[in-house]
Amino acid sequence: MERWTLLLIKICILNICKSRGMNNSTWGLTEGVLKLIREGSNHFGQEPTDTKQLLPEYDFIIVGAGSAGCALANRLSKISDWKVLLIEAGRQENYIMDIPILTTFFQFSEANWKYKTEPSDHVCLGMTNRQCSYPRGKVVGGTSVINFMIYTRGNRRDYDNWEKLGNPGWGFKDVLPYFLQIEDMNIPELAKDKRYHSTGGEVTINYNSYRTPVGEAFVAGGRELGHRIVDYNGETQTGFSFLQTTTRNGTRWSASRAFLHPIRNRKNFHLKKNSLVTKILIDPVSKSAYGVEFINNNKKYIVRAKREVILSAGAVNSPQLLMLSGIGPKKHLQEKGISVIQDLKVGYNLMDHPGSLGLTFILNQTATLLVDDLLNDGKHTVDYLYRHEGPYSVPAGCEGIALIDTKNPSSIDGDPDLELLFFGASISTDKTFHKALGISHILYDSVYKQYEEVHSWTAVPLTLKPKSRGRILLKDTNPFDKPLIYHDFFEHPEDLETQVVGIKTLLRLSDTKAFQKYGSRIFDEPLPGCKHLPFGSDSYWACFARNLATGIWHLCGTCKMGPTSDPDAVVDSRLRVYGVKGLRVIDASIMPVVPLAHTNFPSMMLGVKGADIIKSDWGVLNV
Repeated sequence: MERWTLLLIKICILNICKSRGMNNSTWGLTEGVLKLIREGSNHFGQEPTDTKQLLPEYDFIIVGAGSAGCALANRLSKISDWKVLLIEAGRQENYIMDIPILTTFFQFSEANWKYKTEPSDHVCLGMTNRQCSYPRGKVVGGTSVINFMIYTRGNRRDYDNWEKLGNPGWGFKDVLPYFLQIEDMNIPELAKDKRYHSTGGEVTINYNSYRTPVGEAFVAGGRELGHRIVDYNGETQTGFSFLQTTTRNGTRWSASRAFLHPIRNRKNFHLKKNSLVTKILIDPVSKSAYGVEFINNNKKYIVRAKREVILSAGAVNSPQLLMLSGIGPKKHLQEKGISVIQDLKVGYNLMDHPGSLGLTFILNQTATLLVDDLLNDGKHTVDYLYRHEGPYSVPAGCEGIALIDTKNPSSIDGDPDLELLFFGASISTDKTFHKALGISHILYDSVYKQYEEVHSWTAVPLTLKPKSRGRILLKDTNPFDKPLIYHDFFEHPEDLETQVVGIKTLLRLSDTKAFQKYGSRIFDEPLPGCKHLPFGSDSYWACFARNLATGIWHLCGTCKMGPTSDPDAVVDSRLRVYGVKGLRVIDASIMPVVPLAHTNFPSMMLGVKGADIIKSDWGVLNV
C-alpha cells in the first residue's frame, strides 16, 4: 500500500487511540478509514495504466503529463486514427494527494521536482542558502497534483495583449471559448452567468465547503475598505472573493482526474510513467523531429513520432530538453559542447508572480487553522474521511483572494496589478510549512517559532505584472541534473514597490472591524536581516520582501510565443518551434507575458486550444 495512505491511516489510528472508549467518533473514524481505502482503490483503478508494450512509432508523442499535457492528450486521442503516447517522468497520482489540507506535505515527496533558484545576494535572503523554492509536479497530473487548487483565468487584457504582440488567434475572444469548454462550474450563483461560465466541462469548480471565521473576515474587511465582492472569473476582476477551487466533493480535481481518467480505455492512447525524456531526436540535415529518447528503470528507449513531438514539460523542463537537444542560445550550447541545430532564445523570459511570505497577524481568539489541533481532533478527521467536509477540505488553509488595481483602485473594470492571497493560518500554525517554503530554520526559530500555538493569519501579496525576468540555463549535458534557475524577483524596482503597497494594504485590512473582532494585530518581531531599519517603514517592508521573497509557482515564458520579427520568440502563434519541423511546445513556457492568473487553468486551456491548432494543421476539423 502507498506510504501516503499509510501516513493518513496512522493519523486516524492516533485519533482513535486518543478517543475515550468505543464512542460514535471512534466508529466514525473506523468507517472513514475504510471509506478512504475504498476510494483510494477506485482512484488507483481510474488512472490509465503504465503501458508495458510500447509501439515503435506513434503519430504524436507528448512529453509531460501536466496540466497542458493531460488536456492535449485527451483531445488528440479523440481522433481514433491517431496513436498518441504521453510520457511522464513521475509516478502515478495518489488519492492521498487529493486531500486539500495535506497539500504542503507533498512538497517533501517524490512528486515534486524540488527545484530551487540559484543563490542570490538580492532576493530570497531569508531562505536556506539564499535560494527560493520552485515546486513543480513530477507526477501524472503535474503541478495540478501539488498546487493549491486555485482557479483563475486572468483578465481579458492579458490575452488581448498576447495578440497585440503579434500572436493572431490568442485574443480573449479566442481563448474564452476554450476556458468555457473545459469548465464545470458547480457554484450555482456563478453558473447563472452563461457568458463567462459553463457546466459540463472536465474541470469541476467549487468554493471551499468550510470557512474559518477569519476567512469570512477577509471578505468583510475588503468590503469595509471600499472594495466590492466579485466573481473574479466573470466580466471584471477587481475585488475580494472566497476562492474558486479545482475541487470536487471536497477533493482535488487534478488534470489527470479531469482529462486522463475518462480516456483510460482508449485503444489509441498510451501512457508511460516514471520515464525521463533525455533527448528529442532531430535530423540535423532536414531539421525535422522524428522521435524521443527516454530512460525507464535505467534502460534507454527510443520511440519514433510519425507526425509530431510535442513538449508539455513545463517552463523548466521544456527549455531544458530543447537545449539538451541542440535548440537554444548558440553561445550557451557551444559552451556545453552541444551541437547547435537551431539558435533560439530558449530559457530566457522566465516569469512568475513574485510575493513575500511571513507577514503574520496574531489573534486573541480561536478563529484560524492550527494543524496540530486539526490532527488531534477526531471529529475533523471524521468530517473529512466520512463526508469530505470540514477543515481538511481547505487547500493548505488558503481561503480568499483579492485583486486590486493599485493605480486606479476605484475602477470596477480595473486592470489588477496586485493580488492578496489569504490563508486562515500562517507559517507558524503548521510546523512543516516553513520547511516546504524553504525558510531558513535560523530565521524561523528566531522569529516565528514562539507563536506556533497561537492563532494567526497571513496573506501573500503578489505582483501581477512583473517587469523582472529570469533565465534558465543548463548546468551540464546530463539530463538528470537539474538546470540552473536565475531569477531576482525584484530586479525591477516597480515589482518591489508593488509588494510594499500590498503589505500596507494588508495592514489596513487587519485594522478593519471585521478583523478587530478577533483582536488582529501585526506580529512585530523584526526579521534579523532588517533590524537596522525602522519597523513598519517602507524601507523595512522592502527589506522584508527581499528576505522572504517567493515565487507562487506560476513559471512561464521560457519558450516565448511571438512573430518572426520578435528576436526572443521560440515558437510561432501555432506553437511550432522556429526552424524545426514536427516540433511544438504547448505549455506555460510559451506565454509571452504572464497573465494575472494562477497558471494551472490557463495551461489546460493551452492544451485544448493547442490540440485544435494541431487538428487544423493536419486537416482534421470539428472533432
